[in-house]
Amino acid sequence: MLTQKRITVTGGKGFLGRHLLKRLASAGCLHLEVADLPEYNLTDIADIRRMYEETNPQVVIHLAAKVGGIGFNQDKPAELFYDNLIMGTQLLHEGYLRNIEKFVALGTVCAYPKFTPIPFKEDDIWNGYPEETNAPYGLAKKMMLVQSQAYRQQYGFNSIFLLPVNLYGPGDNFDPRSSHVIPALIKKCFDAIDNKSDSLEVWGTGSATREFFYVEDAAEAIYLATASYNKSDPVNIGTNTEISIKDLTELIVNITGFTGRIVWDKSKPDGQPKRMLDTSRAFKEFDFMAKTSIHTGLAKTIDWYSQNRHLLK
Repeated sequence: MLTQKRITVTGGKGFLGRHLLKRLASAGCLHLEVADLPEYNLTDIADIRRMYEETNPQVVIHLAAKVGGIGFNQDKPAELFYDNLIMGTQLLHEGYLRNIEKFVALGTVCAYPKFTPIPFKEDDIWNGYPEETNAPYGLAKKMMLVQSQAYRQQYGFNSIFLLPVNLYGPGDNFDPRSSHVIPALIKKCFDAIDNKSDSLEVWGTGSATREFFYVEDAAEAIYLATASYNKSDPVNIGTNTEISIKDLTELIVNITGFTGRIVWDKSKPDGQPKRMLDTSRAFKEFDFMAKTSIHTGLAKTIDWYSQNRHLLK
């Protein structure tokens, strides 16, 4: 039972963090703390130790990450590697030293090899090198899986490792310098409509496929895993469906009401060719199955952005 546990969520002010805290509260969890900037710089060991002392958690759910889209990954590979590696390693180690009951680590689909067979199965995670633009981020996050398994083997420390696919939803990051594909496309459509533009430029060829995971479904998966999953075998969390970037773009264009043409900048990278997870382990281990279709999730996200975009400028 989580309701009486002292739970600290790193990155709790972020996109996924806000939705997860809402889900935990709705489940009756009474003792929730947030560890995030500016109060805690989780790349700093002194701040990590202070966080553990001040929030005194029994359970830590580590969502905090430095993350962005393809452009951000190309511009900041060293920062993405170091910041994510140092956060995860030190947070888990300090949790072990304090004998906390459980550490929940959030990995990333970027940890998978570039040419992983579809759908991605957890047992394939070590069968190759990640897609190059994502590799520093993906490998840094994947080290938490190694650490989780090593600390369970040597110390009996209870930590788990979840592999979410690309998230989206209300409250996403719409900053064009670091946003992922769905919020970036939504913003481009609204900007084009505002500017009365007759065209919309999109990176790549549109042929790459992706799986997109509505943020409220992701929060539910993390809640269920935190409540009942206690192994260090990695677990995919997602929808077990995929859509091409071309079809996704056309869907967003239709929902936003943009009527111009789409121009594909084929000089820009597509990223990993295909991404879709096998989510059968999540259903088997903690009875999770995503409920929100891509059309429903996009409609809710676009509606949220339409109502809140004036606050984001």
